[in-house]
Amino acid sequence: MCVTPSTTSGARLLGWAGVTSFDSSPTLTAWRTLLALAVVFVMLATTGWTAVRHQSSDEPRTVALASWAKGSIAGHALPSADAPPYKLAHFFATLTGSQGTRLADKYPLVVGNLNGAPVTLRYRANRHALVQARTAEQQRVHDSRLSPDGRAEALRRVDRFGSMLADGRHFLAFDPSGRGHAAEVFGDLDRAERVSVVVPGVDTNLLTLERTGAKTNAAPVGMAKSLYAAEHTARPGVRTAVIAWADYTAPAGIGMDAALGNLAERGAVRLDALVGALPGSAPVSLFCHSYGSVLCGVAADQLSDRVTDIAVAGSPGMRVDNAGQLHTRANVWAMRDRDDWIEDVPNLEVGGLGHGADPVDPGFGARIASAGDAVGHSGYFEPGTESLGNFAAIGVGTYDSVTCAQADSACHDRISADGTV
Repeated sequence: MCVTPSTTSGARLLGWAGVTSFDSSPTLTAWRTLLALAVVFVMLATTGWTAVRHQSSDEPRTVALASWAKGSIAGHALPSADAPPYKLAHFFATLTGSQGTRLADKYPLVVGNLNGAPVTLRYRANRHALVQARTAEQQRVHDSRLSPDGRAEALRRVDRFGSMLADGRHFLAFDPSGRGHAAEVFGDLDRAERVSVVVPGVDTNLLTLERTGAKTNAAPVGMAKSLYAAEHTARPGVRTAVIAWADYTAPAGIGMDAALGNLAERGAVRLDALVGALPGSAPVSLFCHSYGSVLCGVAADQLSDRVTDIAVAGSPGMRVDNAGQLHTRANVWAMRDRDDWIEDVPNLEVGGLGHGADPVDPGFGARIASAGDAVGHSGYFEPGTESLGNFAAIGVGTYDSVTCAQADSACHDRISADGTV
């Protein structure tokens, strides 16, 4: 059993009978842990214990996979959709252009999500899948059996899919099943010299993929667009690509799923597969927000050596006691602004509950970058903020431009130009 409570944040959140500080005696450490656990269980009781919807046999992608498994091209059976990316890449390399296009048009929900399939083919397939998904939702809107809430959700999905079909948008993944998955690409992924992946947190789904108005940059698409623009400003001569990676099942609300690591473990498998199948050999940086940092922590030891940087913001923990336990050669960065409520979440892990030590604690061993004038838990990707500027500098490899937090005045020491220590 690993217990790593935060000395200050636990006390601040608890406000227990005037307790504002703790010493290191075993008795008070035990009390601190029990009080922190009490807060977690109160949080769960008041926010509800969430349950993730599992895909049923009639979900669109499940149906598409069953059809793909029976399909063939030029007299040959199609490879398993679960085959390793290198095998899928070899399969598509043996096809003519028209054969690849035919598969993308016939099996869009399969080809559009195949790690190893050519990027442009996946874009084409996902555009077809979006058209089909929008048509299905338009039909549902007029289904008399649908409840008012169900009809309202169908209308929201029609609007979302319509927005995703706008000219110039490119999706590396799309699945309308359940709450939905997607991954959008900004820039030329095939020719990129640097690739950044934004990994968002709780409540990520198709309906929250993007927002309008004041909170545009709090949603995955807004985060990625802001980072893409900031990277271009930071180093205009470098070709970059940024992926808004909402291609995992995230916790719905701050409930039991958010306090456990199950969904992070499943998402880590998907993230590892994505990174391992990216075209080219450009360095990859991960920018992991909130629960997304839990996922990145779990994924770290299996990630491709192409990953040079893992940067977390507003993190509740990475399910380890220190950066060394991530077992990664990537540079680990952490930041948190002074107005982020995540600071008051107890940093502990007991029997699978909680996510471990605070990454911005100097003892954790991450490179602590300044969040400057970022505001709140979702303000790290706002244009003009020091936090976004630091993310951009990491993403394009200009490490000397990163502004260190006062707690780590040498956060970019010992990093070479290619990102190695």
